[in-house]
Amino acid sequence: MLDKSIPFKHVLMHRPAGTPVPQVPLPPGYSFRLFMAGDEKGWAILEASVLEFPDPIDALLYFQKDFMPYLRELERRCGFIVDDAGTIVATATAWWDYKGERRDPYVDWVSVSPDHQGKGLGKAIFSNVLERIIRIEGDRDIYLHTQTWSHLAIRIYQKAGFYITSEPGLRGWPNDEYEEALAILEQFNIKATL
Repeated sequence: MLDKSIPFKHVLMHRPAGTPVPQVPLPPGYSFRLFMAGDEKGWAILEASVLEFPDPIDALLYFQKDFMPYLRELERRCGFIVDDAGTIVATATAWWDYKGERRDPYVDWVSVSPDHQGKGLGKAIFSNVLERIIRIEGDRDIYLHTQTWSHLAIRIYQKAGFYITSEPGLRGWPNDEYEEALAILEQFNIKATL
């Protein structure tokens, strides 16, 4: 869940190629699976539940606009954790971005349902998406965009080898809030490097 009690600032993170991917098993009652047609509704409900969107309709419209044109890619890049009933309870996507002529892999939309947090699912889906990126793109530098509101998740990302970077340009973010973001994150003992 996002912590909207603190100021919002963009945070860009970078994982150097060759960094080991932590192996995190799923607890009993959960399994991994990839996107299938119709999952966009479950994704939208999940993203609204963690306050990334004001409601599932806005989340669904975003998904349809930004992801559905790449259906074949979604089927191998958008992963989920589902419970025994088949309900989507966590997600992470192994996406990409172009920086000039260079294609950079990045992690997108990492979320765990509030009802299922505290069970290690965030660590598990994050490890799973990193493995998926490496299978698809090779073991290259990987990036992600997050925000100060996700300070709890930033700890997970750092344990997986990511560091907060001042590098501009990922997905068009100027990264001009780097210093302000670090100042906010310091109250949670989060530093730019490990």
